[in-house]
Amino acid sequence: MPQHRPVGGDPWLRVFRGGAHAEARLVCVPHAGGTAGFFQSWAARLPDSVDLLAVRYPGRQDRLAEPCVDRMDPLADRITESLIPYLDRPLALFGHSMGASVAYEVAIRIEERFGIVPTVLFLSGHGAPHVTRLDQDPDDFDDEEFLSRVAALGEVDAAAFRSPKLRGLVLPMLRADLRLIRDYLPCEPRKVSAPITAYLGTGDPACDPESVSAWAELTTGGFRLRAFPGDHFYLVPAQAALLADLTAQLDARLTAPRVAAPVAASPT
Repeated sequence: MPQHRPVGGDPWLRVFRGGAHAEARLVCVPHAGGTAGFFQSWAARLPDSVDLLAVRYPGRQDRLAEPCVDRMDPLADRITESLIPYLDRPLALFGHSMGASVAYEVAIRIEERFGIVPTVLFLSGHGAPHVTRLDQDPDDFDDEEFLSRVAALGEVDAAAFRSPKLRGLVLPMLRADLRLIRDYLPCEPRKVSAPITAYLGTGDPACDPESVSAWAELTTGGFRLRAFPGDHFYLVPAQAALLADLTAQLDARLTAPRVAAPVAASPT
């Protein structure tokens, strides 16, 4: 593949930390309705050897004037294209909720198109796509019922729901993101070679250990499951523990020869 170097100004990526001598890059993919800024605080807890980037979905924050993308293929294609300049070093992906499925699709594209296997695929708060379905159309609900259902998962930004002005900005992107997940129906999901580490909150009403454990069926590189106390947004109060575990997993992969790990699950 052609050699590219990282360049600034890509609207699809926010670089929270990028060093010339970093050993690896961690790319974070937000949840439905989420933004790159959700991961900004992670920079202070990651080692200096790891660059931190986050995906910037259109239709929110400084991309508010752009239409949201409500189909998986064009979204994953465009994110993959933006990551080309960053494939010169080991790269790991972290996706939460909707972002887990997006990260999985990006990992497939990176491997199939460039022959590069992500160091680790971290998937959080979402069941594997071949066992997870969002049956209800998000556009079937009026605004109040829709927001109450979203809030039931765990409120990470309650102020946005209370403010009529902010709600007007949040609702379109939330509906678009949930349409994307509802219509994302891979009949024969492909396996990745990257090892998968899956995370979830023990009180998450949106997924359970069984559906999250099904990610093991979509990798040939080994699987690990870890649960933390909390709801769908367990990763906010459990940030320190989550990033300690993530960093340990990444360090182990970077310092050891790559071998296929056995499928195993640890619910603690």
